Amino acid sequence: MASGTSNPSAHSVKLSTLKDAATLVGLTGGIGSGKSAIAERLASYGASIVDSDVIAHQITSAGGPAIEPIRERFGSEFIQADGALDRKKMRVLVFEDPHSRKALEAITHPLIRTKAIEQARLAVENQAPYIVFVVPLLLESSDWLQFIDHVVVADCSEAMQIQRVMERNDLTRQEVESILQAQATRTERLAQADTVVKNMGSLEDLAEQVRLLHQKILQIRKS
Repeated sequence: MASGTSNPSAHSVKLSTLKDAATLVGLTGGIGSGKSAIAERLASYGASIVDSDVIAHQITSAGGPAIEPIRERFGSEFIQADGALDRKKMRVLVFEDPHSRKALEAITHPLIRTKAIEQARLAVENQAPYIVFVVPLLLESSDWLQFIDHVVVADCSEAMQIQRVMERNDLTRQEVESILQAQATRTERLAQADTVVKNMGSLEDLAEQVRLLHQKILQIRKS
């Protein structure tokens, strides 16, 4: 469910305005690759983080703006007793049925992008040194890519991704592999990266890579 406004041209205008005001960084990577860990470290340097997965959870929580459209399209059986989206049930459906996935994305993506742009505009007002959009499907979205100054890819082996996600999300291997199949391949991501952060070693190694990345991003507007 991660990823404008329902009007792509309006979305583009808003992003182009932001691009004129701040350095826009796109952070992407497959599930379990360590995007959140990298984002947290960049935030410690003062970067403003706009995380599409966090926004997706907000809009599908009880009372969120995506709940009623989802109920109307998919039925009340996909809404939990507490009013939030039944994410596990929906995940099974969308990975089995591409049409359902597109229908869900048609509901959630415009809401996610609108909120992302709102958060980024606030970051500009607060004079953040740069803005990091954490978007799992960044490379599949030309809408986003054309306005990103620097693409960062979090990278690790597929075996490590599967192990991490199975442990973190309590998913089966088959469920994780289904998620991986719906995302860009590792080769495709690496081919479009301006910077690759290898997240297969120690926390100290990751911290040093992020420190260097931060310095690199600060130079973008100066070059």
